[in-house]
Amino acid sequence: MSRPYLQSIDRTIDKPDLKEFDSAVFILHDQLNLDAWPEWVKKKKPLLIFMESGEKGREVPHHKKKAVYILSSMRHFALECAEKGFDVLYHSTPGYFDDGLKSILSDFDGKFTFMTPSEWDSRERIRKVASQFEGRVEEIPNGFFLADPDDWKENIEPGYRMEYFYREMRRKTGYLMNGDEPEGGEWNYDDQNREKLPKNHPVPDIKRFEPDEITKEVINMVNNYFPDSFGHTDEFGYAVTREQALELLDQFIEERLDKFGPYEDALKLGNHTLFHSQLSIYMNNGLLMPKEVCEAALDRYQQGEARLNSVEGLIRQIIGWREYIRIYYEAMMPDVRETNHFGFENRLPSMYWTGETKMKCMEESLTPVIDQAYSHHIQRLMILSNFSNLTETDPRELEQWFLTAYAAAYEWVELPNVLGMSTFADGGVLASKPYVSSGNYINKMSDYCKHCEYSVTKKTGEKACPFNYLYWNFVDKQRDTFNDSGRVNFMVNMFDNKKSDEQKKEIRESTEKFLLSLERG
Repeated sequence: MSRPYLQSIDRTIDKPDLKEFDSAVFILHDQLNLDAWPEWVKKKKPLLIFMESGEKGREVPHHKKKAVYILSSMRHFALECAEKGFDVLYHSTPGYFDDGLKSILSDFDGKFTFMTPSEWDSRERIRKVASQFEGRVEEIPNGFFLADPDDWKENIEPGYRMEYFYREMRRKTGYLMNGDEPEGGEWNYDDQNREKLPKNHPVPDIKRFEPDEITKEVINMVNNYFPDSFGHTDEFGYAVTREQALELLDQFIEERLDKFGPYEDALKLGNHTLFHSQLSIYMNNGLLMPKEVCEAALDRYQQGEARLNSVEGLIRQIIGWREYIRIYYEAMMPDVRETNHFGFENRLPSMYWTGETKMKCMEESLTPVIDQAYSHHIQRLMILSNFSNLTETDPRELEQWFLTAYAAAYEWVELPNVLGMSTFADGGVLASKPYVSSGNYINKMSDYCKHCEYSVTKKTGEKACPFNYLYWNFVDKQRDTFNDSGRVNFMVNMFDNKKSDEQKKEIRESTEKFLLSLERG
């Protein structure tokens, strides 16, 4: 990779002479919105520096659609900045960011500014370079979030739950507040957001965008340079510009927000988005700002066009959960990367890479990941992560798979969700209980089970839903953790007192047989 693979950029933007500028700003691939930068950037118009890192692309075999999205949206943003009158240097390096930055700073004598990266490794690399050019490099706070981690991260310890933080953020922002009281009298309407989607209920399609010449060029580059990466680039249709992302925001607000709440946890055969926004991919690199998504939803509610539980549920995901896990990440890194409460060491099942399985729920949850680098939160939490835990899979392998597989996945957002929330690998710092279940939950929230080769009504044996016996085996083997949690300790009592000795034997035998047959790695 000795030559820059930036044909569109090279054709459109003349390469500037670094000696001509007294200030420059380095913009990472997840900082693509000038509204999040200090006002002086827009007024003074310093040189804007973007960088594609070959080694960064190779260190994790990111889903090909994720790679296309990241690179295409960054190229489009750089071009938009040039059209607004900025001088732009779009640099490629076969190494890491720090290699490229050293090269640039060696030829640049002015003030160099960067925004705190959201991801730990990028932050450490850039700070190390900055220390070598002392006095010339300025780091400014990350402007893409609503909460300052330094104000909150000391609270991150067992017992401090997202709900406490969320209420403080509601008060801080004033979202859905009537003075000091929450709109409607309740802080949380999650109990209204657990409906199963009725049969034949219409679901609007999410608009897809035909790749332009820049995106097509990136698709070819990704296929050529990363042929063995996960997934494929076929039918790429994500927004890659702010204008397109705003169009998707408008569509969600108008067509799906009102039904988002009731069917937030629903699962439907063949439909992997339902009424979800699918906007996190755009918030996580800056094409959309969290504030504008929240306020668009609030406007819809105030117009009487969206129900309260839907709007509250969306706002809770953004100013509550999204902000909370970022603070958790800042408080827990880097040691949390190696956390493994249950001590599981098994490799990740092969089906996570191939999608090949007789389990319909797993197939339906993996198909959108392989095809679109996406699945919604219940598929991630209650099927894919649930199955990983029940099959005693090393949570660190699952975490790396999530980082690889999802277009919206940056370490700050996916690591807390996987190691803190869905696998309980941190031992209860983030979540109050292990999120595991039998097939009953999946059957309650979906139509998957009626199309499966396994029977959700059978508890053990060859034809039984594996989630059923795997769940009770997990309860039995992890009883200390269940007993320590006041929310689920009754499950141990049920196993001990409601299951006969013969049933317990069948659960253990079915589990052992299934785990031995499970292909891994």
